[in-house]
Amino acid sequence: MNLFDVYPLYDITPVKGKGAFVYDKQGTEYLDLYGGHAVISIGHSHPVYVSAIQDQVEKLGFYSNSIKNPLQKELADKLGKISGFEDYNLFLCNSGAEANENALKVASFHTGKNRVIYFDNAFHGRTSGVVAVTDNESIKAPFNLNHAVTKLSFNEIERLEDELKKEDVAAVILEVIQGVGGLDEVSTEFLIVASELCKKYKTLLIADEVQSGYGRTGDFFAFQKHGIRPDIISIAKGMGNGFPIGGILIGNSIPARSGMLGTTFGGNHLACAAGIAVLDVIEKEQLLQNATELYEYVKNKVAEVPQIKRLKGRGLMLGLEFDFEVAALRKELLFQHNIFTGAASNKKLLRILPPLNVEKEHFDILFEGLKIALKKENSPKV
Repeated sequence: MNLFDVYPLYDITPVKGKGAFVYDKQGTEYLDLYGGHAVISIGHSHPVYVSAIQDQVEKLGFYSNSIKNPLQKELADKLGKISGFEDYNLFLCNSGAEANENALKVASFHTGKNRVIYFDNAFHGRTSGVVAVTDNESIKAPFNLNHAVTKLSFNEIERLEDELKKEDVAAVILEVIQGVGGLDEVSTEFLIVASELCKKYKTLLIADEVQSGYGRTGDFFAFQKHGIRPDIISIAKGMGNGFPIGGILIGNSIPARSGMLGTTFGGNHLACAAGIAVLDVIEKEQLLQNATELYEYVKNKVAEVPQIKRLKGRGLMLGLEFDFEVAALRKELLFQHNIFTGAASNKKLLRILPPLNVEKEHFDILFEGLKIALKKENSPKV
């Protein structure tokens, strides 16, 4: 049987990881400043993480949600404490797309409405409901085109209110800092007004923190800088450091009922063990503070590279914007300097999403490689 060929693949086969590095089957070392799409939050093979999963799988790897699982409550308690959202409720699932699907479903149940508002350059997932609110028509099948959705631009406050006045909008969903879309951040003014309008018209505000959450921006959630409290918060990527886990935080004003949501694998014993270990490491190693401090370090390094026209993002959710498309530069960094970086829908943007315990010396390696690659890029062609 062949694999269904949907992924363009680099000819690299990582077989081992440690900290901010991965190693291929030949033993070649690569600096991982992309973390597999912001998934690796506490570094590859962190000993606390490895021990937690090993210990749990020796006891019980899985049972369904038809029984009590105290690890779910332990995870919820730790998450509430470290994030500051102890007054919310947690539903656990398996991925970011599934988290956003459940967020939209809860919003529709709670409001009795069916339409969803999303924004330019949004990426919320590839499954049926959330791909409908993703700004990429090429990944939408005809089956995905029947949802009631409306796309707006950020800062169109009057148009947002005009749509909400129609009283059929269940949810407004947004990424405070867009990931795939190119690291653009919503303004505080727009977020505050949008939050107030949602309350006025009985619509739920969903913050998609799948990529920007879990300390990546220096705050636990990206929206916390702007002083709002969304009705639902979706989480996933950094939550399990590579173990599949996702979830939604749901405000206390939204009641649960039996059977409203469900999942076979969501919140299983191994996933919870992974999630608890990640939170323990984030807290003990003060990784939110590390993200904040390293952002300042990166700002200074960027100033040394005139070809970088703009630094986008916050914390360790970063974009280096050039005035040329960066596909060739990414390949140069990967194959000549052994550094993983990421792309975005903005083809001039180099995305940097390292583990949250990355160090200054790792960024030194990146900028040394960048300077060499850019000098080569700008050298006269023979």
